[in-house]
Parts: sequence; C-alpha cells; structure tokens
Amino acid sequence: MNDHARFTRNLIGHRAAWEQLDAAWRSGRFAHAWLLTGPRGIGKASFAYLAAKAILAAPPPGDGLFGPQPTPPLAREAGDHPALARIESGAFPDLLTVEIGWSDDKMTKRRTEIVVDDVRAVGSFLAMTPAEGGWRVVVVDAADEMNRNAANALLKNLEEPPKRTVLFLVAHNPARLLPTIRSRCRRLELAPLSSEEMAEGLAGLLPEESERRRADLARMSAGSLGAALALARAGGDALAAEIARLLAPWPRLDFAAIYAFAAEVAADDEKYRLVAALLGDWVAATLKRGAGAPAEGGGGAIAQAVPLDRWIEVWEKVNDLFRKADAVNLD
Repeated sequence: MNDHARFTRNLIGHRAAWEQLDAAWRSGRFAHAWLLTGPRGIGKASFAYLAAKAILAAPPPGDGLFGPQPTPPLAREAGDHPALARIESGAFPDLLTVEIGWSDDKMTKRRTEIVVDDVRAVGSFLAMTPAEGGWRVVVVDAADEMNRNAANALLKNLEEPPKRTVLFLVAHNPARLLPTIRSRCRRLELAPLSSEEMAEGLAGLLPEESERRRADLARMSAGSLGAALALARAGGDALAAEIARLLAPWPRLDFAAIYAFAAEVAADDEKYRLVAALLGDWVAATLKRGAGAPAEGGGGAIAQAVPLDRWIEVWEKVNDLFRKADAVNLD
C-alpha cells in the first residue's frame, strides 16, 4: 500500500480545522493560501490532499466544501468521483505538488531541502488555463524545508495568484518561513491527536500489536500517528528506553556504551533519524522538567541539577548538530 499523503481517504481527528475550512468556503471568501501548522506526523499533508480532493472534485453548487456536513470530503458522495484516482496517481492536471526533489538522476537519494528548481514549476503551472475548467491547487510539503531562494520564488506566486487558485503550505516549523510568506497565508493550526484518537488510529494501523504496546507508542509520540508508526517500524520504543538508560547514570556516563550505540544507529538511516528526534524529545522533556512543567520522559535528577538556560543551549545545540549532519550527508 502506498503511504504517500495524497492516497489518504480517511483522516482521524482535526474536526475543528475541517469546520474552519468549510466555513471559509461557504462564506465565499476562501483564502488563496493556507498555512497548515502543527507537529510533524499529525496529518497536515493528508489534510491538504483531502482538501485538494474536495476542491477539485467540484462540490455541488450552493453546498459546503464537504457536502451538507463539514466532514472530510470522502465522507460525502464524491467518494467515487472520477478525479480521485487521477489525483492519487499524480496525473490530475490541475494539482501540483512541491516537495523535496532528488539529488541524482537515478532518484536514489533525496535532497535535504526544497530548492528553487522544485518551486519554479509553480509559476508556469499558475500561468496556464485550468485544464479541467475549475480550480487549481498547489500543495507544498513542507514549506519550511525550502531554502531561501526557493522561498523567494514561491513568494512571487503568493503575491497575486490567479482566481480560483489555492495553495496549501504544510509547515512543521512555521517560524522558519519568511515573515512575508506567513503574512500572505491564512494560518490553520492542526492540533495533536487526543489519546482516544491515537488509540483509534493505532488500533487500525497496528492491529497486530498488543494494546499495551500501542498505548506505549501513543504515550511516546505526543499525539502524532506518524511518529508512532515510525517508532513501531524501527523499534523506537526500545531505542527510547536505551537512550534513557544510557543517560540515566549522569554525570557518570558510560561513554564506551554510548559510542557503541551511536555506531549501531549510524549504520541504519531510519534508526539514525529516529534517534535524532528521540534525543531532541528527551532533552525537551528534561528542559520542561527543569522549568517545573509536567513532562513524560527526560531526566528528573539532571533537570534539577543543571540550570534551565544551559538546557535550552543543549537543546539548540543538539538540533543544530543534527541539521548540520544532514546538510553534509554525514552518518
């Protein structure tokens, strides 16, 4: 089964966001650009593609974007609309996707950011007459992964887009976007899933796992089904437990064991990226504990022993080091 977000036909949660989108459509003042924000893995790209399907599947005149009720589009009669198969196959002419491209002709390795060449297609796409005579939709996944040249190129298309055009910009970290891009979009914040929604989603996606393990994955993934699935695939719960075990003896750390763990993780790209996220989460949880906020995971004793400003510095350094490693393709 293809797990690209454009194949999504059902999305758990985000009722409030659907209602906002539907209300804007009904008002006749539908924004030409939407900035979809929220933590990674909660369904922002899936939301964008479901919204695109609703728009491109020609909602009935005088009806809401999602039919009589403000529910995701495939809950209505358009579930079998002929446009859907072409959208999912990438063959619908009035939908353009912008995402990180390939760094080589053989398409074996993706770049670490969206570059200007990936964005140039937007201008030519919007300059053409809609092939189906209706709306045109651009999905940028994820907009905060654009470098500055790409961001400036996209900004030109946001300034005066053609009529009956909408751009959905997915952003995990909207603060990384140019302020001029943010100001030209209507922001729609998607919230992490509730514990009940996580339980429902994981029961459907991981039926072979025990209820206890699904509960552990939900607890560790902070309302993100995407994070929970990544944890399950790579044994992330075991990795998180190992990180906590290695850091628990602070300040008397076993550096030989830490280096051995790092060497094992560096040999597996999926584990490496998961540990990068888990380590950042561990530091963030420790930071919250140091600030007196409730947090699952993280080092309780360390949080009290190290000043809060030092923990903020460590958190920033950890994230910066992983970003630099990605940029130069290091293990």
